[in-house]
Amino acid sequence: MTADSSLFDLSGRVAVVTGGNGGIGRAIALGLARAGASVAVLARNEEKNHLVLAELKKIGGPALVYRIDLTDRKALASAVAEVERSLGGIDILVNNAGIAALTGGVLNETADIWDKTIETNLNACFLLSQLVAKSMVNRKSGGKIINLASMYSIFGSGVVPSYSAAKGAIVQLTKSLAIELAIHNIQVNAIAPGWVETDMTNPIRNSPRNEEILARTPAKRWGKSEEMIGAAVFLASRGADFITGATLPVDGGYSIY
Repeated sequence: MTADSSLFDLSGRVAVVTGGNGGIGRAIALGLARAGASVAVLARNEEKNHLVLAELKKIGGPALVYRIDLTDRKALASAVAEVERSLGGIDILVNNAGIAALTGGVLNETADIWDKTIETNLNACFLLSQLVAKSMVNRKSGGKIINLASMYSIFGSGVVPSYSAAKGAIVQLTKSLAIELAIHNIQVNAIAPGWVETDMTNPIRNSPRNEEILARTPAKRWGKSEEMIGAAVFLASRGADFITGATLPVDGGYSIY
């Protein structure tokens, strides 16, 4: 028996990836494009935006990059409207954008860092999901929302408390959205990457913590951003139509222990 590859074909679908100009977000954006989706990247770094747009155009499908600061709440509706005007109704939303401040813990973290982290990692995820879900419901199109969780959604952190709090909340938001939106044929799931080589994790990889991480990870290595693509394409596809409210670890076994 051969697998039905059409289950994972995203041709004709429109996907939005926040923070899709670098790291895990870039890998997922390119992976969705290779699976056939038209892809819009929402991100704020103009230089990186130009680079990922060139990569998306090289793949060949319709693509858009929209410069936005996701903490600017008033700009979110305009971004969604521009994507739908240029590419069509949104079928897939990947809430990937995130920041982390290695403050060393609650005794050092300022209220401003806390607020900015929650606003970027959690509030923007909620607000964009709300906007896109309303569009999906109005169009009666169904759809997929994929949120990026973290190992810190599961385990606490003494060095990045605001990030850990936001990512813990992402899992509960995912479940709540999944319950509400299932009747509209909208599936909402999360991916929880393990320790992945990105610019954000550079300080950890170059610290004594690296040995502890490798010792705890059965795969005995850090993940690559590209290793998140399979989970994203799967959750965005018809192959995951009866999966909702789940958080899928992609972590080399880190969360087993």
